[in-house]
Amino acid sequence: MVGNDIVDLVEAERASNWQRSRFLDKIFTSKEQQYIQNSDNPFLTVWQLWSMKEAAYKLYAQLNPSRFYSPKSFECAVQNKNQKVFFKDFECYIQSKVTSNYIISEARLNLFEMNSEVIRLNVRHHKSQSKETKSALLSSISRTHQVPFSELKLQKSELGIPNVSFNSEKIKVSISHHGQFGAYAFVHVALPAKAGVSL
Repeated sequence: MVGNDIVDLVEAERASNWQRSRFLDKIFTSKEQQYIQNSDNPFLTVWQLWSMKEAAYKLYAQLNPSRFYSPKSFECAVQNKNQKVFFKDFECYIQSKVTSNYIISEARLNLFEMNSEVIRLNVRHHKSQSKETKSALLSSISRTHQVPFSELKLQKSELGIPNVSFNSEKIKVSISHHGQFGAYAFVHVALPAKAGVSL
């Protein structure tokens, strides 16, 4: 199980007014707001914490299928490079990467083999972004598991939780896109081999 989230920093700066107190109060706990105010770069810190919360929520929803919006309930804890998010009795580890163009966060319950990638999207339209990111995900799973692209099926549950199926196997995945960037993550699992298949 895995959750991920990506933030295009140019798009975030253009489209949001994160400095509004109502925005901060709605999304972040008082402890997180203090952390933001004390950071060297509050803008980057806001969007890193946001991406951590989103990634953690996606992971939580895979474990506890549900759909709700309560970002303030997911509390981030950052100590040096150790990052965690807590929600009720749920906790997960977060790995974040901050670049000059984007922030990507990935949530997991423990350390395991995971395949993930950030891609630069060639389109701005939301539906096309989604299509491009999903295609890159399926191509990566096809290469990783040596199965034909055409036999992989990306599905969403009634609650919008994605997975990729192949025969009777299901691979848990996470997909995110924002602005010029898309990202996907999936856990490497052993799928049944199919003899004589050429990709």
